[in-house]
Amino acid sequence: MFEARSVESCAGFVRPTRWLHADRGGAMDGKFELAVRKYWETREQQTARQIAEGKQDAGLRGAVTGGAHLDALTQLIVEHFMDVLGYPASSISLGKKAELPGYYRPTKQWDLIVKNGTQLVAAIEFKSQSGPSFGNNFNNRTEEAIGSAVDTQRAISQGLLGDARPWLGYVFLLEDAEGSTQSAKRDFKPSFKVDEAFERRPSYADRYQVLCRRLVEDELYDAACFVLAPKDPERPISQPDPQLTFAGFIESLTKHVRKEPGL
Repeated sequence: MFEARSVESCAGFVRPTRWLHADRGGAMDGKFELAVRKYWETREQQTARQIAEGKQDAGLRGAVTGGAHLDALTQLIVEHFMDVLGYPASSISLGKKAELPGYYRPTKQWDLIVKNGTQLVAAIEFKSQSGPSFGNNFNNRTEEAIGSAVDTQRAISQGLLGDARPWLGYVFLLEDAEGSTQSAKRDFKPSFKVDEAFERRPSYADRYQVLCRRLVEDELYDAACFVLAPKDPERPISQPDPQLTFAGFIESLTKHVRKEPGL
């Protein structure tokens, strides 16, 4: 989850020179890849800074607890809301400022929300998972994604977020590594037969893809994006599921906002 900060502070990170070519070309795919690469740069910078400061959680834990890893992706979507969809910076909130009323609980903190007066326009969650222990947070990530959507969808149906139907999005970045893409080491042994999607020891990458697809198929979210991102900058970033690409995510957002009255 993001720290509370303004759109301007998110926009304030220094863009590497290589961002400028993507901007001039107007290629969203190029901007997306650069934003994903920024994830690893940010983690490395935070780890180095915390080690230099003598923080107790320096190292791998420091990279995880430092926050702001997905700021570049957040910024890319913020720019789309402002430059393409025409929303002012004042309508966009991040982190602790992106808090919405719930139905089963008082409030829920999203990562990015956009408002039009008293109407919620969109809410987006950004999540990531890196190794080496890919299994540690899978169930927590799954339960959180489902619970957040169910709670917010119920709040929407109760009219707590305006009369129009807002758009909900989910972005998940998974480290592309042996531990995330190889088949699991053990079989599932529940009291009943598992769903066929989880037979044959699916990798964590496969499991997260199933999660993201079904979140959209069951209309908990309007769109989801799943990306595999290796640490090695020489290796390609991949979006293995054509239903879960960033281009499709942005297209869904744009169509909904332009067609839904009241947004």
